Amino acid sequence: MYLNRLSSEEVVARKKIREIDAKKIICSQFGWNYQGILVDSSTNLETLPGQYPWLHSGKVVVKPDQLFGQRKKHGLVLINATFNEAKMFISEKMNETVVIGKAEGKLTHFLIEPYVPHDKEYYLSFDSQRDYDLIHFSEQGGIDIEANWNKVRTIKVFPLDLLDDSVLGQLSGNIIIQGFIKQLFSVFRNLDFSYLEINPFVVSSSKIDNRDNKNNKDNKENKSTIFMLDMVAQVDDCASFKNTKAWNGLEFPAEFGKQKYPEEKHIEELDQKSGASLKLTILHPEGKIWNILGGGGGSIIYLDMIANIGKGGEIANYGEASGNPSAEESYEYATSIISLMLQHQGKILFIVGGIANFTDVRDTFSGYCRALKDFAGELRKRGVTIFVRRGGPHYEEGLQQIKTTAEQLGIPIFVHGPEISMPKIIQIAESSL
Repeated sequence: MYLNRLSSEEVVARKKIREIDAKKIICSQFGWNYQGILVDSSTNLETLPGQYPWLHSGKVVVKPDQLFGQRKKHGLVLINATFNEAKMFISEKMNETVVIGKAEGKLTHFLIEPYVPHDKEYYLSFDSQRDYDLIHFSEQGGIDIEANWNKVRTIKVFPLDLLDDSVLGQLSGNIIIQGFIKQLFSVFRNLDFSYLEINPFVVSSSKIDNRDNKNNKDNKENKSTIFMLDMVAQVDDCASFKNTKAWNGLEFPAEFGKQKYPEEKHIEELDQKSGASLKLTILHPEGKIWNILGGGGGSIIYLDMIANIGKGGEIANYGEASGNPSAEESYEYATSIISLMLQHQGKILFIVGGIANFTDVRDTFSGYCRALKDFAGELRKRGVTIFVRRGGPHYEEGLQQIKTTAEQLGIPIFVHGPEISMPKIIQIAESSL
C-alpha cells in the first residue's frame, strides 16, 4: 500500500509510474533480467507462451498495473495460478469498471509475473523529503503493514550520509537484506526516484527466479535470493533529461480514474520536440489559482508557499517552462494554461519564477503577452488578476512588456523583478487568494 503522508501540493514534482517500469529500471541497475509481461486489450494472450516460455513452466501471479494500491484487498490479484487460469482472469476483468477509494475507472492493464512461493514477507520504502530521505523497514510486511506500523523501523538519511553497516544494522541484522537495502537506496538516489515502496519483498531459496541474474549463469545455486513482489514508485519527472538512458523511454500514464486533459497531452508533445523543459499537470481544475512557472525548483517553492498559507486546495496546476523556451513555445504554453483557467473557476494567474541563468525573459514574456491578447476579453470578464515575479537575462524588458500589455488590455497586474524575494510575491497576492 502507498503510505506517503505528503499532500499533493507538496509532491507536485512526483510522477507515479507503472510497477513493471519501476521493476525493469531497478533490475537493470542490479544486473537482473526481469521477467514480467504488461497486458492490455490489444494483447493476444494465446501467443504469449511462444514469446515467454516461462508462462507454462510454473505458476504465475496476475494483477492490475494502473497506479493504485490495495489490489489484493479489492480482490484484484490472482496468485499461484496456471497460465490458463490467468487468461480467464484477465478476460473477465479487462475493461471492468471498479471503484478504488474515490476514483472510478476501467481496468485496462495487467501485469503477469512468475509466482514465488514464500513464507515470510518484508516491507521496505524510501521516501524523499525536503531535507533528507526516510527509510522504512519491517520484518512483518504484507497487506496489514499499516495495522502493524508500530513494528516498522525508520531512519533518516541526509544528503551527505552514507549507509554503512552501523546504520543498516538499525534496520535489519540480516546481511543479505542489508546489502539489498544499500544497493537499492543507491539506485533510488542516483536515478531520481522520489518514492519507492516494496511490499512485500521476500528472501527465498526457491529455484523459481523471476529475474535471472546476468552475473550468475546458474542463479538456482544461490542460497538466498531477493524477490520484489509488489512495488509502488514515483520519480521526479524534472530529472528525465538526466536519466534518458536509465529510464529508457519511461512513460507517465494518467492516474487511475483520471483522464489527461488535451492541453496536458499537447504540452507533453511540445516538450518532446523542444530543447526546453515544458511540463503541465492539472491538480485541482476547479481551483482558482493558476500558474505559469519558470524553473522546476522555483515552481515547487512557490506552490509550497501557497500551500503553507492554507490555499493548497486552490492550486489548479503544476508545471514549468524553463530551459530557454522560444517565444512561440511560451505562447503555446501560456495559451494552454489560460484556456484551461477560463474553462474552470480560475481567478488568479501567477507568472513567476526565480532568477533565470540563461532563459531569455524578454522572449518568453513576448509569448505570454500574445496569449494575454488572445484571451483579453474573457480575462477581463472573469476579473482575473495577474501577479508577476521574474529575473534573468533581459528581465527588465520582459517585465515592462507584460506590464504595458496588461494595462493596455485592462487586466489588473502586479509586476516585480528580483528586487523582491520569492515569498514576497505570495504576500502581495495573499489578500486576493
